[in-house]
Amino acid sequence: MGHSQAEKAATRERVLRVASRRIRKDGVDRPGVAELMQEAGLTHGGFYKHFGSRDDLITQAAAFALAEGTAKMERSARKNTQDARAGLIDAYLAKQHRDGPATGCALVTLGAAAGRGDQQIKQAYEKQVRTYLDLIAGLDEDAEDPQGEAMLTLSALVGAVLISRAVADQEFSDDLLETVTAQLTDRASRDLPTEA
Repeated sequence: MGHSQAEKAATRERVLRVASRRIRKDGVDRPGVAELMQEAGLTHGGFYKHFGSRDDLITQAAAFALAEGTAKMERSARKNTQDARAGLIDAYLAKQHRDGPATGCALVTLGAAAGRGDQQIKQAYEKQVRTYLDLIAGLDEDAEDPQGEAMLTLSALVGAVLISRAVADQEFSDDLLETVTAQLTDRASRDLPTEA
């Protein structure tokens, strides 16, 4: 790749990174092109060198945000060497995740937008859901139904973070995260093989 092509790719990724953070924080309807370009340190005029339209940028930023989560989930699982599933649950349901939507899991912040969005956003969302399900099922292969447990776990994780961000009572929000963490961890520990 030539120097100018490499610069163009780096600039495009910078815009996507900025846009992915903003749509996770503010939703897909709020950030305007000029605002996003300025935040990326670029002029509005350069936008069309990288994207066909605002919708094109938002679709690509959503896919970028969704895909970014895979590495985070894998790192979270590896933190607990004794029980990778518990490590993933603890990290996902942490108060820091709840309080940081701009860098948090895009499944939480983009669910409603994907539900109302075009086929490209739905496909990117579905791809990420399937990736996470495979990851979680792989952490719990001894379960009677690893895929079913993964579906339940992912739904509980995403739902708990969504609800904990949406309620007004901070204490209730904290309690929700702690309770779902305890319930999921307890459920996972019941699936672990017992040593003879």
